[in-house]
Amino acid sequence: MEKRIDASLVGKRLDETLTSSGFYPSRSVAKKMIVEGKVTINGKVEKPHYNLRENDLLVALEYSAPKADLAGEDIPLDIVYEDDDVLLINKPVGMVVHPGNGHYEGTLVNALIGREMALSEGDPDRPGIVHRIDKDTSGLLLVTKNDNAYRKIQEQLSTHTMHREYYALVKGVILEDDGKINAPIARDKNRPTRNCVDVLHGKEAITFFHVEKRYKESEVTLVSCRLLTGRTHQIRVHMDYIGHPVIGDPLYGTGNRRIYDAGQLLHAYKLTFIHPSSGKEMSFTAPLPEHFEKVLSSLK
Repeated sequence: MEKRIDASLVGKRLDETLTSSGFYPSRSVAKKMIVEGKVTINGKVEKPHYNLRENDLLVALEYSAPKADLAGEDIPLDIVYEDDDVLLINKPVGMVVHPGNGHYEGTLVNALIGREMALSEGDPDRPGIVHRIDKDTSGLLLVTKNDNAYRKIQEQLSTHTMHREYYALVKGVILEDDGKINAPIARDKNRPTRNCVDVLHGKEAITFFHVEKRYKESEVTLVSCRLLTGRTHQIRVHMDYIGHPVIGDPLYGTGNRRIYDAGQLLHAYKLTFIHPSSGKEMSFTAPLPEHFEKVLSSLK
């Protein structure tokens, strides 16, 4: 595969161009191919961050995704929407999204493979998965069924044009009706299973929240949160950072498991994205799961 660089691509990064131009399904794959010497500019191997110049000749070998040894399983899924490009699932609490870290059965990926459906191969170990939600977080998750859809949804995630909104029950009564948490997040050096706010070394992380209902006697608040960025455990880290950890969260916060102790009360209730083929905006919602509703009905 080759491409002569025109004025519209001048100054663009090499790895980004390989992805946006459809050479490779993801930026990570593009970087891998560049590092392995399978991409050249004017016959020379450059770095992934190389800035393209007009009339550069880009030559790239084709990428064949290795097939991961993943077993399909007959696991029922709550499908909210499906077409030839995407599959939208309402994930239940307790389901891991993809195999890893001791979870190699019963995952969403196992269920997808069990359906014998086409899936994007952006990451061979996570076919179809373009974003994820934690095991004990319920709600909407978008799966891509081809590499074009994967690439376009991934682009929406990086440009913040795909919107994800959550309900969270948090400790304490929040006095403000609305808030914005702008606090960089990094891996916690002391506890590798956790993330933390790290102003010096963290990546940008922004969460907006709105108070839906205050349960003053029970000393908790129901909030809706909208993610501008998508860092791991972002809402859980941010709400703990401002002193209002998510109820039931086993990793973050203290004294927040009195009402519920079986995992965080966090639900991805709304997802809005641009359809990768039609270009139309699509928006879907998922109701609160039964366990979340039961907790709310018990509050004062």
